[in-house]
Amino acid sequence: MIRQSLFAGLLIGLGAMGFLALGGIPGAVIFAFGLIGVVLVGVPLYTGRAGCMNDIPALVQIWFFNIVACAVLGLMVAELGGESAERAASAVASRLAQGPVRAFIRAIGCGMIIDIAVWLYKETKNMLPVIFGIPLFIVCGFYHSVADVVYLVGAWSWDNDILWYYPIIVLGNYVGCNVRRVVLPPSLIK
Repeated sequence: MIRQSLFAGLLIGLGAMGFLALGGIPGAVIFAFGLIGVVLVGVPLYTGRAGCMNDIPALVQIWFFNIVACAVLGLMVAELGGESAERAASAVASRLAQGPVRAFIRAIGCGMIIDIAVWLYKETKNMLPVIFGIPLFIVCGFYHSVADVVYLVGAWSWDNDILWYYPIIVLGNYVGCNVRRVVLPPSLIK
């Protein structure tokens, strides 16, 4: 589980790095590489599992190793500098400026999209929900707790607001990932 969770974080982190390198719609599209890799290989991603796992300690372990891999990639962004590091700093500043309520709502939106995209892929083996889901959450301005670690570390600056921001994003993603389980009848949920 540890190595697989690290690999899932690596895939999502690479997608986030692609987004930082390109920005805009092209960056949002290239970000999909991360979740495509996660679903094709079947490695555990926090936002891919939060809507279907009841084992909270195992989910926390997945999340932890996902973010370890993303933190390493964030260090690469910080070390390489340039436009990617500048975009990371801008992303962090804009996220913190949203305040706790808006950040939480944006995290819920991301959790819903990722959970539904992964669920639809598992049900149909059709990659389209994944290919369109990632750009959708990015253009909507939603926040992904695993990918955001690349931005937070890549910005290479500290702001005390990160202490409220990051836990809210993790929790918001969890809530969003579980909307499908609340809304759909049990016969549709596998």
